[in-house]
Parts: sequence; structure tokens; C-alpha cells
Amino acid sequence: MEGTRLKKIGRLLQKELGDIFQKQTMGMPGILISVSAVRVSPDLGIAKAYLSIFPSEKGEEIIEAIRTNTKAIRYDLGQRVRLQLRKIPELSFYIDDSLDYIENIDNLLKK
Repeated sequence: MEGTRLKKIGRLLQKELGDIFQKQTMGMPGILISVSAVRVSPDLGIAKAYLSIFPSEKGEEIIEAIRTNTKAIRYDLGQRVRLQLRKIPELSFYIDDSLDYIENIDNLLKK
């Protein structure tokens, strides 16, 4: 069960990662990356970030590019939260496909 401290750290990482991705995608028109959730392990060693990518057709391609640049993203994150956190967690990124799932259910219900 997640404690209050872990939730606060997760929200902090979610906000900062969202800002990082927003700045990185400014040069790529038509692509939107948002961080839907960040789950932090109890020892603050690992953070799992769930990304919602629009358009979803380019999701796999973009997530692979993000995974190859994980070290640079972690460094940028460390520069932003170095006064709040002593240890910057290892980042792992996953595609959050819940919006596609909801859209699929809506389409099935309309039929």
C-alpha cells in the first residue's frame, strides 16, 4: 500500500517529467506526450512512469526513443528535483493505453 510520502514523490516526478516531455515535444508538431501516473517503489529506487502518447499509432516508436534516452531524462529530472530528493530513482517507461481501451468500449457500446 502506498503511503502519503510515496504519493507526494510520485506526483512531484509526474509533474517534472510532464514538463520535460512538453519541452522535448515542442519541436515535433502533432505529437503529445503526457505522464498519466508515476509509481515509486517503497525504497525510492525505482519509478515506473506511465505515458499517454497521442497519436497512439506512433506510441511504440516514441516509447523506444524515450527508453534509449532514459539516462538523459533522469539527469534532467535530477537537476529539477535535486533539492527535494536525495536519491533520483531509476526510471522505467510504459505506455498507458487506458484511453484507447475506454474509446474501444465506447465504440462497442454505440453499436
